[in-house]
Amino acid sequence: MDIVAVENLVKRFGRLEAVKGVSFAVREGQIFGFLGPNGAGKTTTINVLCTLLRPTAGRATVNGYDVTARRSEVRRSIGLVFQDTTLDEYLTAEQNLRFHAYAYGVSREVRERRIEELMSMVDLWDRRKSKVSTYSGGMKRRLEIARGLLHHPRVLFLDEPTLGLDPQTRRRIWEHVLSLRRQENLTIFLTTHYMDEAEYCDRIAIIDHGHIVALDTPDNLKSAVGGDVINFKAEDEVAAVRELQERFGLTARLENGAVTFSVSRGEEFLPNFVRSFSQRLLSVGMRRPTLDDVFLTLTGRDIREQEAGALDQMRRWRH
Repeated sequence: MDIVAVENLVKRFGRLEAVKGVSFAVREGQIFGFLGPNGAGKTTTINVLCTLLRPTAGRATVNGYDVTARRSEVRRSIGLVFQDTTLDEYLTAEQNLRFHAYAYGVSREVRERRIEELMSMVDLWDRRKSKVSTYSGGMKRRLEIARGLLHHPRVLFLDEPTLGLDPQTRRRIWEHVLSLRRQENLTIFLTTHYMDEAEYCDRIAIIDHGHIVALDTPDNLKSAVGGDVINFKAEDEVAAVRELQERFGLTARLENGAVTFSVSRGEEFLPNFVRSFSQRLLSVGMRRPTLDDVFLTLTGRDIREQEAGALDQMRRWRH
């Protein structure tokens, strides 16, 4: 079952066409990654899905509800975890969850059981009486995930869920997210600029200039890059790039002071290349392609810290 379906979605702002007829679907229970450079159209698309913007043309449904005609039903079907914290730090963790439950009309019997269940699941039950102002960044993020799930949403939107957290805390957050996915049969719609996090996705859509330029599993996207990635440093990097083009028919790029290109069966290509290359090589390395390579190949840009915040405008939403 497709729990999110987007068909020929168009969104214009005056003369600017931010989204240009995108189509994709998210299956129930999937982790779906939505990635794109700044200004690519991902923020606009997600804002349409969460009923913050009305589409100019096309159609989108979430949990079977049209995002234009059934906005209230869509909002009850989704949970949101913003990039920046939206918790009330003067309240306790428990009070923050109760306030959310009141806003969504969760009954008292369900509310209290659900609060204990979710806070225990994210290892915060012992700190339920503590004010949020005493929480660490990782604890706040876990509490926000619990809050986003309190009303039993079908889809959880995570906007940069571990931005700014240390690697150990990031890993722990993801352990909780993956556990929640299994226990709640949850569909997760993720934006992130951490490509190791994107590896958790079942499918990834990359959007650029308002178009979906790739949509597939992480493994298939990496395979499509063209094989193994070889990088080397040479005394004359410009001449090295030219020789790769003229002698080997390969397109290379300069990246972090090294020449980088992709070939199939790199382990077979590399020995002959090192022996026959006319430029003096200072160092040579080979690795398997990553999602960073996919992103750079498809968009011509790195995904960076400033790419974070696909759901910034959502902070205007007041339930």
